[in-house]
Amino acid sequence: MAATLEELSPSVFLHLPPTPHHDNGVPSSEQQQEDVALEHISRLLMEEEEEDMHGMFLINDNDPALVHAQQSLAQIIASSSSSSSSTRNGNGASHLYKDGNSATVSDMCATATGAEACSVMDLLNMAFVKGREEGCKFLPKDNKKLVMKDTTSRNYGPEAEAGRACKVMATVARPEEEAQVQELIGRMMLDDCEVPTEEMERLRAAMADEAAMSNSREARRRRQQQVDMRTLLLSCAQAVDERHGARELLEQAKQHASPTGDATQRLAHCFVEALEARLAGTGSVLHRSLAALDTTTLLQQSPEFLQAYRLFAATCCFQRVGFAFANMTICRAAAGSSRLHVVDYGLHLGLQWPDLLRRLAARDGGPPPEVTITCVDLPLPGFRPARHMEETGHRLSDYARELGVPFKFHAVAAARWEAVRIDPDPDPGVVLVVNSLFKLETLADDSLVVDRSSPRDMVLGGIARMRPAVFTHGVVNGLCGNSFLTRFREALFYFSAAFDMLDATLPRSSEQRMVLERDFLRACVVNVVACEGHDRTDRFDTYKQWQQRSRRAGLRQLPLDPAVVGAVTEMVKQQCYHREFVIDENDDGWLLQGWKGRILYAHSTWVALADESAPPPRA
Repeated sequence: MAATLEELSPSVFLHLPPTPHHDNGVPSSEQQQEDVALEHISRLLMEEEEEDMHGMFLINDNDPALVHAQQSLAQIIASSSSSSSSTRNGNGASHLYKDGNSATVSDMCATATGAEACSVMDLLNMAFVKGREEGCKFLPKDNKKLVMKDTTSRNYGPEAEAGRACKVMATVARPEEEAQVQELIGRMMLDDCEVPTEEMERLRAAMADEAAMSNSREARRRRQQQVDMRTLLLSCAQAVDERHGARELLEQAKQHASPTGDATQRLAHCFVEALEARLAGTGSVLHRSLAALDTTTLLQQSPEFLQAYRLFAATCCFQRVGFAFANMTICRAAAGSSRLHVVDYGLHLGLQWPDLLRRLAARDGGPPPEVTITCVDLPLPGFRPARHMEETGHRLSDYARELGVPFKFHAVAAARWEAVRIDPDPDPGVVLVVNSLFKLETLADDSLVVDRSSPRDMVLGGIARMRPAVFTHGVVNGLCGNSFLTRFREALFYFSAAFDMLDATLPRSSEQRMVLERDFLRACVVNVVACEGHDRTDRFDTYKQWQQRSRRAGLRQLPLDPAVVGAVTEMVKQQCYHREFVIDENDDGWLLQGWKGRILYAHSTWVALADESAPPPRA
């Protein structure tokens, strides 16, 4: 005879008296089913799952407060049981069931009076205590494991822990730091990221001292003993990819790497760390810990990083050239118009737009136009995902009011930019322009999608359907394809130029330089080298690849405006930037920026094709 459900699943209330029934104590089949269901529910409630998916609190069996409460409850139950024992054996039990159907707890309490109510509560209290005792048998004996878990989080291992740490960091900022950040951002917007003269003099003096030390006999001897780090790092990458002899090569490279050395040593320090993470399979976890706050959030909450960013923008011409090129192009497109609408992909703290507002306020031929800026950016974690854009909008509104420029600001916080739809204004008097500087590289490329267009193609197609008067586009010029060794080689050359540029423009003892390398370049290197799939968010393409992609999306490239190129080139000469900065134009309509002959950034202007039959990207 097969075993019954009751035999296989005994009740956790082993020592309690059976629930009384009427009909001479013989329960009906319906009552038996209800008893089995109640026992099953009680067992589920008492069992403690190892992972505790609902974040309930684990109970410490030795907690003094709990022991005291148990003793008090046991005394109350004992006294109540002794005073109502005769009643429990009488007719009061018949109130538990009516007409063969089980009654609820509220029904029992409503129908029982006096000693009968005590009988009902005695059974419930004893059931609770016994259930707790049975449930505690499944808890670990080690008190160190008895922790109180966060009721709003779920534990999925070290990657989830890193993600939760990121969320906490992204939402916590001390009031004094927040006030300092707001003051710095406001100052940077007004003075165009200029650094005080005395600070620049200190930097030049420190650079001169380091140059004198590097020319000493000891420094020359150390340089002669240095190994070819690029060759060694390429050998390490090949060994990591083949999983053969990688640790020995990485240990050798570590001996020549340092976060405070020269440009080559600092470069090696970042790449060795990234290769070790790839070899251990922890690239995603390491990148999340390094990029706990992305650049936008760091700029909003870290005065240290904001100071470093300001110094970088003042000593390096890349950002200033990009802003000036885009703003001059927009002003020429909006000449003579009364309303201007700018759709901007990527925030950049709004540092680009004070210069545009100043140019529009000072233009000849009438009052400045009414300006509307719609900013599309990634959301921040927390309850206010668009708070960084809202704060930027308030600052720009105040500045536009001082200049006498009518101004509106709209914020769009979206994780999927390809899903954002911005319809062109039906008013023919509104000049619509689209702007994006170094932000579309974070969108997924064709390697992550199969049966549809990539988010990059969809965003470019959406821009073409807006039919803007001009689309100003700045891109990072690199090649980060799917092949690991090819990607590693290109990343090594690209970041070699970046570290060398910082070494030539900022002293090695500069704390701001160390912050940039630690919080920005290091995280980028780890992402490119140690991450794969959707975890790899930095996917650089060459500007020629962006050119082909934009044409497929229905855009037509415009030739560069000689007046704009001449003004930008003259600005770089007047600011006395380092002589190794490269700014040039090519025959394909791109304004190129680089360092020592290597092109790092490129800028271009586009309009939608006149042919309406150009097919949009597949959704």
